[in-house]
Amino acid sequence: MRARALVVCALALCSCGYRVDLTHQAPATFSSEPPGYEAGVVTRVVDGDTAIVKVTGRIEGPGAGGAQPGRSYRVRFLGINTPESVKPDSPVECFGREASAATHALLTGVQVRMVKDVEETDAYGRLLRYLYIGDEMVNARLVANGYAQVFTYPPNVRHADLFVQLQQQARDNNRGLWSPNTCNGRP
Repeated sequence: MRARALVVCALALCSCGYRVDLTHQAPATFSSEPPGYEAGVVTRVVDGDTAIVKVTGRIEGPGAGGAQPGRSYRVRFLGINTPESVKPDSPVECFGREASAATHALLTGVQVRMVKDVEETDAYGRLLRYLYIGDEMVNARLVANGYAQVFTYPPNVRHADLFVQLQQQARDNNRGLWSPNTCNGRP
């Protein structure tokens, strides 16, 4: 059922007329995460790599951070970066609206599991997490489809090698921002 919903999202059209294509799946990696996570529902997508998540529960363990059930948090997706679409006093970057539309199609209203790496938050107070729908990491799916670039920020590097591999495949296949018809990898 979840796979069917992702296909529907993959074919969604954003208001700008861009066809969101999320058909390339990332490998299932949830089983390789440390025990523990925070469960939640995405209530709003801020941009391509940030969302508001209302935490609905938690399973204790090293993968669970400090987010508390019943509260909403701004969550920055670890290991990736998408072109800017809402940064104050900055222009919208090439493929920023498309990356935001892809994240919106994939996550709005969806139940997710969030797993912490090393650091709890960034300099802006956002939770730093890997987000999962089922066993598939959202962060990786965005890279695999060319909506995000690898953004390694030590010490949060657990999935850096996977992200580099998926980015190379997206680049080799001219997906998303790597297409010569969009940004060709240059935001």
